[in-house]
Amino acid sequence: MNKNDALRLIAGTMILISLILTVTLSINWLWFTAFIAANLIQSSFTKWCPMMVLLKKVGLKD
Repeated sequence: MNKNDALRLIAGTMILISLILTVTLSINWLWFTAFIAANLIQSSFTKWCPMMVLLKKVGLKD
């Protein structure tokens, strides 16, 4: 698995988790979903994502 595949897997998983938490616990978990979306949008413009730094440190390749 490369960094891009891992990033997509993590982002999708986090969105699903936040939606499950919204349905089961509190509507305020939608703020977490909005944070993920905002981070994905900013990374499309800046070409920088904090998760990519972590994935590189873990040892995943491009």
